[in-house]
Amino acid sequence: MIQVQTMAELTARGESPDILFWVGCAGSFDQRAQKITKAFALILEKVGISFAVLGKEEMCTGDPARRAGNEFLFQMMAYNNIQVLNGYGIKKIVTTCPHCYNTLKNEYPALGGNYEVIHHTTLLQQLIDEGKLKMKEDGVFKGKKITYHDSCYLGRSNNIYEAPRKVLEALDSELIEMKRCRSNGLCCGAGGAQMFKEEEKGSTRINKERSEEAIGTGAEVIASACPFCNTMMTDGVKLAEKEEQVKVMDIAELVAASLA
Repeated sequence: MIQVQTMAELTARGESPDILFWVGCAGSFDQRAQKITKAFALILEKVGISFAVLGKEEMCTGDPARRAGNEFLFQMMAYNNIQVLNGYGIKKIVTTCPHCYNTLKNEYPALGGNYEVIHHTTLLQQLIDEGKLKMKEDGVFKGKKITYHDSCYLGRSNNIYEAPRKVLEALDSELIEMKRCRSNGLCCGAGGAQMFKEEEKGSTRINKERSEEAIGTGAEVIASACPFCNTMMTDGVKLAEKEEQVKVMDIAELVAASLA
């Protein structure tokens, strides 16, 4: 059982962590995404990085509100979070959600929130490169066919394409790319606050199309680096009735299952 400290607990003891782990709404409340949160916390503990969470003091970054056009609500949430973060003197934040990552990194500075923000795939790649994170020689995913789905907020919005792929290479798996990948990747359908509403009328559900592309590669695992993408791809795999053959997993989960 991992004991995760909150910033309030650490501050009361006069301590401060190396990094703040921003869990995000999905990672806190969605049962599936909670597994990603646990996997990443396990990795941080394994490599000995001291980290803390805000716990009940963490509010949604406001990303869905701003994407849905409610600028007032976004600014309210953002100011609230910035006050809390600045109050604790936070300098470095890591998050498993590209939506949180994008908002904290690119949109908070204009409101007075300046932090070094890292996505978990980038941190995992750094730890592997530095030799701090070691994988089993014969890991569970050795030689397995894995395809990686690029999150829009990680790829096109922040140009992070290599880090997740390098982490997958470290698992000794066989990375099979979809035809539409990297800057040409197809959205899973959850971005821009679409995660929380019914889609507009069309001929095909976008997550169905994307999942079929992933399944079409012959991969046994669809790797994602975003809780929203994970939900959409999982639903797509269910629609295609391929749950037995294809698993949708976050990169943190793949690493946690392969630790030496």
